[in-house]
Amino acid sequence: MRQLRLFGMAALAVTSLSACATKGFVRQGLEDQRVALSTELASERSARIAGDSTVRADVTRDLAALRADLTTLRDEFGAKITAMENQVKFAFPVHFAFDDATVRDEDRQALERFAAVVRSYYNGAAITVEGFADPAGSRAYNLDLSQRRADAVREYLASQGVPPSLVTSVGYGSERQVRPGAMGNDTGAELNRRVSFVIETPAEATVAAISMRNN
Repeated sequence: MRQLRLFGMAALAVTSLSACATKGFVRQGLEDQRVALSTELASERSARIAGDSTVRADVTRDLAALRADLTTLRDEFGAKITAMENQVKFAFPVHFAFDDATVRDEDRQALERFAAVVRSYYNGAAITVEGFADPAGSRAYNLDLSQRRADAVREYLASQGVPPSLVTSVGYGSERQVRPGAMGNDTGAELNRRVSFVIETPAEATVAAISMRNN
């Protein structure tokens, strides 16, 4: 549209030049075109600045809301949130009974809140659910058990509106133990029977997580 207006101005200038040969009229015509062009450029520049300011305000508001919700996950549900390059990792106190892969009733509220955060701020992002087991049992059995735990959480997130096509579940067996060697009814063994989440996320969401972590 701008190009059409500029073309129209140029055509008008040419018409003016051919219609009257007086130098004063020519100078006035060119000056009118210069003023009109300057006015249009100034108008477009103001509109662009206003648009950029609106975008910045929207981003600031969204980051503030995300930071508040991440703080809630940390303070109310004990989530440990770690920001990495293009990723945010959530370690939740979502645990499992010994030799069991069923999502516990007491963990449903935390998973529901996590799903709400995903829907609001990480829509379309790839999510990995990592499942773990305590060291009781064979390596093969623990890998299978941890996979079933990750699958169960993935299904629960799907029931809360998180698209299953975006969620990958992976079982790590008894790797990365929180309480090394704790199993069965040992103190702290439930910390080894857990899930964690990794979200592939754009930089602005990572910034929010970093700022929350540093406060």
